[in-house]
Amino acid sequence: MPELPEVEVVRAGLEPAVTGALITGVEVLDQRSLRRHDLASGTFVDVIGGRTIVAAVRRGKFLWFPLDNGDALVTHLGMSGQMLLRAPGTDDRLTRIRIGIDSPDHGELLVNFVDQRIFGSMAVDSMLPTDDDFPGGYSGAAVGPALVPSQVAHIARDPLDPAFDDVRFLTLLGRKATGVKRALLDQTLISGIGNIYADEALWAAKVHFEQPAASLSGRRAVSLLAEVRAVLAKALAEGGTSFDAQYVNVNGASGYFAHSLNAYGRQGQPCARCGTAIRRVKFMNRSSHFCPRCQRRR
Repeated sequence: MPELPEVEVVRAGLEPAVTGALITGVEVLDQRSLRRHDLASGTFVDVIGGRTIVAAVRRGKFLWFPLDNGDALVTHLGMSGQMLLRAPGTDDRLTRIRIGIDSPDHGELLVNFVDQRIFGSMAVDSMLPTDDDFPGGYSGAAVGPALVPSQVAHIARDPLDPAFDDVRFLTLLGRKATGVKRALLDQTLISGIGNIYADEALWAAKVHFEQPAASLSGRRAVSLLAEVRAVLAKALAEGGTSFDAQYVNVNGASGYFAHSLNAYGRQGQPCARCGTAIRRVKFMNRSSHFCPRCQRRR
């Protein structure tokens, strides 16, 4: 599943083209991609057709595009979703929704929502005030409205959001009796982190994934948060992690952070720090990768 760096790469790539763009046409090729759209607000095609996109905003793994009528076009990439900027008339295999736009700076373009496994979605949603009076999510604008789509309101801020509250997060983390990796994957506590970057941050912080979160000392908790930020920032700088063609930016190019991974997917290979073989074990219907020497459970 795309995590924060991959979604931010998509947001940043779309932003110059879609900001201020008029939506000139909408084609829904697969209704399953609208599973989160509430028809009570009107059909998807009717409610976004003719609207102008105000910005491109992200919180954790969610993207949304505020519209000039006060609603937002909310997008989640799911397991394999892509948003590709294309020239008019360009088709992509497995396109589920096609949106034509007229951009002030780039002219006529297509935004193709491509999704192999159809776990991603698009929906039009109403906006709610944020509970901390800060902008709803991260965007390229210096200041944004203190609004967030109702479908995203329950999602915590992510650690690259300027409004992320370190003290609040560390306080809540210290109350978690669950393993620390499970806490990092809790999108209502901290958003944007998935299996890959949880494993990488825990490796960097020398913390075992099953270490109870509440047992971390204050200093280790602060160190872990710092490593989370460092891992996400490095992955973002390298365009995200691409293991296959499902993880690409808006131009279809792959990221290369996979070459920088120290734990995830490296089972059986020597730890870059101590040389011990990285282990892979089952965890929550997925896997955890860790160094049994560097990341001992305390």
